[in-house]
Amino acid sequence: MKPFIIVILMLNTVVMTAQQKSISRKELLKTALDQKMKSTEIQEITMAAGQGAPEHLHPCPVLGIINSGEAVFQIQGKEKVILHEGDAFYEPKNVKILHFDNASSDKPLVFTAIYLKKGNEENIKFIK
Repeated sequence: MKPFIIVILMLNTVVMTAQQKSISRKELLKTALDQKMKSTEIQEITMAAGQGAPEHLHPCPVLGIINSGEAVFQIQGKEKVILHEGDAFYEPKNVKILHFDNASSDKPLVFTAIYLKKGNEENIKFIK
């Protein structure tokens, strides 16, 4: 009976080792935040083909990731960039976002936004 138990334990070790080797990590974004957080709100947002967001800002920091499609992204004072599927982004608190637009004229843009809140602030404020 003992050899059977030893074989089972060895097989279990081999399986666990194989599973550990299949896990990989890729850093998508690293940023410092200047506030304590009380809560988070996570939304999946879909923008139609060719749709652009008006100039806006966020009263709380926003982290996000592009799920599908491409976005034209520009924070005031920074260069315009194209975010591709799998890219992460950061929108700082109270800084004007000049562009967050769907770069495609024929496919929707889908992204996840994570709002890091210290109180009950709004997610977004549109600039008139």
